[in-house]
Amino acid sequence: MSSPVLGSVGVGLLLLVFSAAHAQTYVAEGRVLDSQSNEALVGVNVLVEGTTLGTVTDNDGRFLLTASERFETLTFSYLGYQTATVVAGGSQPIVVHLTAAVSDLQPVVVSGSRVAESRTEVPMAIATLTAADLDATKPDLLAQALNRVPGVHMVDLGNEQHAMSIRQPFSLKPLYLYLEDGIPIRPIGIFNHNALIEMNQAGLERIEVVRGPGSALYGADAIGGAVNFITAPPTSKPSGGVRLRGGGYGYGRADLQAAMTTGRLGLVLGGYGTRQRDGRREHSDYDKLAGTLRADYAFAPNTRFTATAGYNYLDTDTDGSLDSLNFFGQGYSSLQTFTYRKVDAFRGAARLDQTWSAQQRSQVAVFVRSNSVAQLPHYRLRSLAGSATDYSGEINDNAFRSVGMTGQHEAYLGTRVRLVAGGTVDFSPASYVAEYIAVSRDADSERFIDFTPSDSLLTDYDVDLLNTAAFAQVEVEPIQRLKLVGSLRYDRIRYGFDNHLAPGAFSGAPDATDRFDRLTPRLGVVYAFDATRGVYANVSQGFQPPEVGELYEGVQVPVLQPAVFDSYEVGGFGGFLNGRLYLDASLYRMNGTNEIISVRQADGSSENRNAGETRHEGIEYALTLRPSAEWALRFGGTNARHTYLRFAVDEREGRELVYDGNRMEAAPAFLANGEVAYTPAFVPGARLAVEAQRVGGYWMDPANIAGYDGHTVVNLRGSYHFHGALNGIEVWASVLNMTDELYATNASLTFGRKQYTPGQPRSFTIGLGYRLGR
Repeated sequence: MSSPVLGSVGVGLLLLVFSAAHAQTYVAEGRVLDSQSNEALVGVNVLVEGTTLGTVTDNDGRFLLTASERFETLTFSYLGYQTATVVAGGSQPIVVHLTAAVSDLQPVVVSGSRVAESRTEVPMAIATLTAADLDATKPDLLAQALNRVPGVHMVDLGNEQHAMSIRQPFSLKPLYLYLEDGIPIRPIGIFNHNALIEMNQAGLERIEVVRGPGSALYGADAIGGAVNFITAPPTSKPSGGVRLRGGGYGYGRADLQAAMTTGRLGLVLGGYGTRQRDGRREHSDYDKLAGTLRADYAFAPNTRFTATAGYNYLDTDTDGSLDSLNFFGQGYSSLQTFTYRKVDAFRGAARLDQTWSAQQRSQVAVFVRSNSVAQLPHYRLRSLAGSATDYSGEINDNAFRSVGMTGQHEAYLGTRVRLVAGGTVDFSPASYVAEYIAVSRDADSERFIDFTPSDSLLTDYDVDLLNTAAFAQVEVEPIQRLKLVGSLRYDRIRYGFDNHLAPGAFSGAPDATDRFDRLTPRLGVVYAFDATRGVYANVSQGFQPPEVGELYEGVQVPVLQPAVFDSYEVGGFGGFLNGRLYLDASLYRMNGTNEIISVRQADGSSENRNAGETRHEGIEYALTLRPSAEWALRFGGTNARHTYLRFAVDEREGRELVYDGNRMEAAPAFLANGEVAYTPAFVPGARLAVEAQRVGGYWMDPANIAGYDGHTVVNLRGSYHFHGALNGIEVWASVLNMTDELYATNASLTFGRKQYTPGQPRSFTIGLGYRLGR
């Protein structure tokens, strides 16, 4: 076998020698370019039509394909472009110009099986937010982009903080897996519902969302779904840009991106900085700085190296929720004056991709993480018995460092069987320290006005987390256009807990070593009627081991067990009316057992317990209609029901709480997001869009005593790209919540008091940008 690092000249000479010795070897080579800019397209899939034989283009857009049998037609597919079919033959290289797709009905995705494939090959609900989607929306927050996906609602808790809902109620629990280029951004056992504050929006090419359990591919926590953030690759020509935006309530942001390729090396840098001062709510200032550097190096057309390094910093006030009086009175004051959250997060990864032949591909990656979340949390403030002004609280720091490796191999066994197998190792030593503080509260205003640090430690521990896993997926195509998929993953998760304090109610459990093993399967089938239409079904399982904090903090004997979720799903998708109409729908039911819930105690503290069974079922649907080149309509919705099948817990006072048959709290029965966009032909480069987001009503507590009525928020966005002498300049503006709806992004009932997280009132943002290489 020839060395994978041979240059293109060496490869070409070897192929000539091979061709001379073996008369039945056939070769096709060429280059793939953008039809408008003539820019080389990197990573285009090149396939012999009707077979699995293929390759991809290199950093110069070039490809080289060999076969032992004669072939006549090649197909070229690429994310965001129309698929092209070209007749092969002749001695001259093939030059293919791909045209950008007006509506990318069947994008290439990687999150459904860990390898690139068409949407028509994936037997599960998966959606993609492309670079064009992100550019059209220009989101200030990730929620403004992700909420376009049916079945997904990212709850805005202010200052890029958030909760998530994907086939689950609004949740702070580890029911979702967040990935960057296929690698989890946090290790198992240290989930943070705010984890996406550690994501760089300006460094992304696209976002892929897998709905439903994905543990068979990605391991624990992929219960409601997995969100994979794909970093932007280098461009073949120098490109870049800067964007400045500002808005009401002291909001400002600057984005920067630069990319280029020289020889075999491609580089891209993207990042942004955000600052907010004197917002609508008191105590809501924040600063964020995020950046990602990516380098791609092509050792040879079939051997590629990719390295990424990303840093995210956040320093934010945390203002908490409002009671009914302040919320409906629109006082927007804050009871907090000193609570905060500070995040330092670094991630790095290096990946080597090797295409051995048209039937064999390998990938190996090593990664590191370094993360610290330091905070003075408002939700840890506790009243001292007999006093209206004296409270206790804490300052804590949750930190971890990781080193790990993941690898996989893809092999075609014949023409109708594909195997993807691999494994991962993730070692993440972590620490948690919490210091006691005395807090003073003003009796008249109820504001927390000051605190006094102490040398007293509430919690101080280290824990070594080790996750080793092996996975395999087999795809069989018994007949043309019908694919059967089976996946299986084995995870071994080990916690080595070392408590530096004497065990107790506050300090936590004694030293312990706990292990959670799990074998998770998935079976699926998909049938493609044609290149854009198909139906699918799958049965899958997900699991969630206890988090480190759930298992050891504030308990003397760890007793929690993993939660398990069984899911059943059917769906279909299709393009109609010559691509002007696209429909996608999925019907699912997911049953959870031993879900880990937080039970409030009489002193205001919480205790984690495994409690009963739940059921999550619903239908998700999406419609995209483009009646003309000027008008586009998008609508996505979810009708869901989240139920406690069996939920009974004993409080410490001896009362039993039984919620069997009740709806789960913070679980809207209806979610929808729609948009009408207009791009007038008489004003090239202009776009105007009206978007509406509907969140239906839901119960605020598991007893179903109090309810939130829901809300509808309407947003208006407009943008213009200049042409001619001003080409590359863009301006945009948005009016968010243009009807000034009074709404809560989250509502709950705690100790008989309704608590609301207020949504943003009407706000304006304007932006100016310049892009080189457009």
